[in-house]
Amino acid sequence: MAKNLLNKYVWLVETIYKAKRITFEEINEKWLDNDMSEGVELALRTFHKWRIAAEEMFGLAIECERKGGYHYYIANANELKKGNIRNWLLNTVSVSNLLVDNLHMKDRILLEEVPSGQEYLSDIIEAMKQGNLVNITYQSYWRKNSNTFDVEPYCVKLFKQRWYLIARSPYYDKVMTYALDRILDLEVLADEKFSMPDTFIPSEFFEEYYGVVFDEDLAVEKIKLKVSADQANYLRSLPLHHSQQENQTTDKYSIFELELCPTYDFYQEILRNGEEIEVLEPLWLRKEIAGEIEKMWNKYKS
Repeated sequence: MAKNLLNKYVWLVETIYKAKRITFEEINEKWLDNDMSEGVELALRTFHKWRIAAEEMFGLAIECERKGGYHYYIANANELKKGNIRNWLLNTVSVSNLLVDNLHMKDRILLEEVPSGQEYLSDIIEAMKQGNLVNITYQSYWRKNSNTFDVEPYCVKLFKQRWYLIARSPYYDKVMTYALDRILDLEVLADEKFSMPDTFIPSEFFEEYYGVVFDEDLAVEKIKLKVSADQANYLRSLPLHHSQQENQTTDKYSIFELELCPTYDFYQEILRNGEEIEVLEPLWLRKEIAGEIEKMWNKYKS
């Protein structure tokens, strides 16, 4: 029942958002066209209950413009563009509804296979909520054998279709990253408690990094990139980092600047773009990237 209601709240938000401004009568017409309605009209009282619930759940303000026919609209629609958990939930359920409504098109809707590990997500989140340590058996990419150990779960992060656990290792006495799809087994230790330090704020912890790789010994650098005109269009739509600024634009290239700690996964992202992205500054990073390109060239030139 709760899941069904959530789907309805998401449908309502999506309907109003897409229309920009829409009357209750128009909402009702679209509702009757949806399979969830089962041919039953949406009562005005039910609409307002859903509207209030959706506002509270997703942090939105659905208001009514009384002039010209009582049009409903989302006053703070920009909130839907932010990368928070509410919007992730809204987008996920919205896509889920779309797929369910179009199962007859399953052969024409192609999805990317997502790595496993999500079966541990609920236990990890519960351990985070209760302040319990978790015992995990982990198979690292870099080691032949798996290891079993305890960690203090601080937060989880979704990055490039994979879930990661960010946790403090009591053994190493530092915060580390664990990919959920590399966890072979997990147990919540109900009798072993921990307290996450007040100084650890997950959203702020990752502000200076590209993805999930972090190195507290690295300093934030101002990075200048020269990007081909075609690739610049992609960076405008999907910025590499929240600090990204476009400072120069020509017919052939654009100059972007970012401020972050250049970790290994950032290196990989730059290299993945090939000749489309050139590091201009800092000079040491330009030399590092050039060195990686030279190693690649040496493998192929013979």
